[in-house]
Amino acid sequence: MAAQQSPARPLNISIVGAGVGGLTAAIALRRNGHNVTIFESSSTTNQLGAGICVQRNNLRILDEFGFRRENVKACDFDGVVGFDAENAGDGITRTMHDSPIDEVHDAFFCLRGDLHEELIRLALDETDSKSPPPKLLLGTKVVNCDPDAGTVDLSNGETISADLVIGADGIHSTIRTGVLGHPFKAPASSISCFRCLFDGRDITQIEELKWLWSGLSGGRVVAKKGNDFVSWFIYPCRSGSIINFVGYYPDSEQDSPDWSSTASLSDILATYKDFHPQFLRILDLPLYHNNNPSNSDSSTSSPAAPILRWQFRAIPPLPTWTRTRTALVGDAVHATLPLMGQAGAMAMEEAATLACLLPLGTTREEVPERSKAYEALRKERGEVVGVGSLEQGTVPERRGEYFRAREKLASMIDFDAMKVGREYYEKHFGEG
Repeated sequence: MAAQQSPARPLNISIVGAGVGGLTAAIALRRNGHNVTIFESSSTTNQLGAGICVQRNNLRILDEFGFRRENVKACDFDGVVGFDAENAGDGITRTMHDSPIDEVHDAFFCLRGDLHEELIRLALDETDSKSPPPKLLLGTKVVNCDPDAGTVDLSNGETISADLVIGADGIHSTIRTGVLGHPFKAPASSISCFRCLFDGRDITQIEELKWLWSGLSGGRVVAKKGNDFVSWFIYPCRSGSIINFVGYYPDSEQDSPDWSSTASLSDILATYKDFHPQFLRILDLPLYHNNNPSNSDSSTSSPAAPILRWQFRAIPPLPTWTRTRTALVGDAVHATLPLMGQAGAMAMEEAATLACLLPLGTTREEVPERSKAYEALRKERGEVVGVGSLEQGTVPERRGEYFRAREKLASMIDFDAMKVGREYYEKHFGEG
């Protein structure tokens, strides 16, 4: 009588960070049947956040996981219209696609917080009978990582062991320090931005804002001519009820101790005072109020979402993304300016690729080799986006190149990370 084959043992995986990359990794690895624990230093996942662009390449991943577009109240992203900030003339329209719109994987805008909630739903869905949901430990800070042993140390003194540690803990990553063997501070990019949310429900009543609400479903770029990187990127979210505003400007004071992370409408107006009055009318819209979107009387609703001032810091290409039992994804390894709309997409692609290389049945002994394969698959592409997005803002002749060079756009949004990952696995690790 033939001996019965013992069932495959799931890997124990620690994910540090419950952002877009960390949650995508949790979803994919949970679907493989592995045991996943997510460590998140924040005590809450409930945040409005800024807007985010979701393009075809990350939509392919989301759709495979059972993503529901209606849950994020998506707004179509068909392209952008660009305007000269000092001239009220007609804008130049650039569509997203030369090919027909892909009805399944059509790009859209949404709030990062709404996308985050949908990722949490997919990660923690208890109706999925294939595997238990991950453990999401909020308010749990990781202070150290031993990448060779696969352990993380928590601020409470506890040490957690795993077969694999995934560092999805952002630009100030603790896990990156373990992988590199030394601390690494992302250098200043000399570009900062204002970010805020405007209430967009009555926008069509303002004729001077017709440039913003009429025509193409997509974003609006208002840019000042010349070498200074002074521009706005504006687009709708949450079914059009919210207008996401991003105002870029050169900033040589990013390492100043007086640098502030908050701002006011007066600060925005002072920075863009020479923009045409037609464009400045957007600053007359009421700021969005977090908890009472149905109340049009801002005097009785909750406090408005703050105006934030964000520094952009870009991580240059690193010598490695992995070490033994540890791998980095997303901003932890290539903090990326949002000028190509691909920062979230790269984190999702990396998380999904890593999962493709770790099907159920992968042993603890095989993890170091698989993590190296992940780096071989992803490092070049991630660095192309990281370096390219920085140059979009700092090299004058490259500004706007991403939309002008259609082959570069296609190389990003037509890429199928899971298909590539699965084919690589079958070629190098599969049974033919």
